[in-house]
Amino acid sequence: MIEKWITRALKVILGIFIAVVVIGAVGLGVQQLWNWLAPSLFGWRTITYWQAMGVLVLCRLLFGRFGGHGCGPRHFRRRWAERWEHMSPEEREKFRQGMRGRCGFGGGEPATQPKA
Repeated sequence: MIEKWITRALKVILGIFIAVVVIGAVGLGVQQLWNWLAPSLFGWRTITYWQAMGVLVLCRLLFGRFGGHGCGPRHFRRRWAERWEHMSPEEREKFRQGMRGRCGFGGGEPATQPKA
């Protein structure tokens, strides 16, 4: 029983250590990339490690997400697959026609060219 607890504790400690090293390496990579590109391309100043970490967090907030499940492409695809399974063949065809009309995927009237 104690051996299992020790094994789990070691795995948790190793996992935390690896996470800290990876986050540190990513921050250092952002700093180095910024300091290599931004001053020469745009004339901007170089940044410190902590500023790079701030830029990384800001980008994650603006463009990404912090963990969590239940949203994103996989969830969206699974939800639509479930809806599709519950549709009748007539509903599926109606959906296809609607998407073709909205997205321009053929099936509708051909676009007419203006006459000169």
